[in-house]
Amino acid sequence: MKLREYLHFVSNSQSLEELWPAHTRQMETFGFDRLIYGFTRFRTETSLGDPEDFTILTNHSPEYIDGFLHGGLYFHAPMLRWALDNEGAGSWRQIYEKFDLGALTAEQIKVVQFNLTHKVTAGYTISFNSVSPRSKGAISLAAGPGMSQEEIDAIWDEHGEDIHLMNNVAHLKILTLPYSPPNRGLTKRQREALEWVGDGKTTQDIAILMGLTAATVEKHLRLARDSLSVETTAQAVLKAALHNQMFIMEA
Repeated sequence: MKLREYLHFVSNSQSLEELWPAHTRQMETFGFDRLIYGFTRFRTETSLGDPEDFTILTNHSPEYIDGFLHGGLYFHAPMLRWALDNEGAGSWRQIYEKFDLGALTAEQIKVVQFNLTHKVTAGYTISFNSVSPRSKGAISLAAGPGMSQEEIDAIWDEHGEDIHLMNNVAHLKILTLPYSPPNRGLTKRQREALEWVGDGKTTQDIAILMGLTAATVEKHLRLARDSLSVETTAQAVLKAALHNQMFIMEA
């Protein structure tokens, strides 16, 4: 898709299932065939929060994600550390420059070696503007196997502004769409019960409104808390709202 066509598509996308595959295909036309998008609302000075609370979108292999994300390598990734301290687009060239200068830590070298085994060797990282000190979003654009950083830098020199704009718009759209972490989505009844709680209704009120018993309403709320890995219903309402899982249109 050309830039205008792409922007129209993204602005009208109704789900991540619609947007993300199209975005990965669009980036592949520029040579970036493997992407990881990440966003957190639980950043602190020493942590990015629970990985299970991250919004993660990727087309990397399960083996790569298992090591990079679930194995905790992401926390020491040089370009992630760069993204936390900067906003904008950064070439991976700086990783190799720091390596040559001996400026990478042992943990960062381990990440570089892991990436080499998976042929993740050239690319760009875009760090998105943050509106809160607790939020941070970034996307890693990995070049196809065999492409050099010199080739990718040349592509960026020609198309970088458009690529950056496309990713910024995709990021802003992603923040508005419902996101359900794996195995933690809400059922229609659980979501409806949380929505009524968000409207200030009591359990008895919700039972009447949903045509259920109070015990059944409590069951839906308990299962919602379990699905969202929180202790209280108030926390469940907040987390569901942050992931845009409440007050959504049915497909």
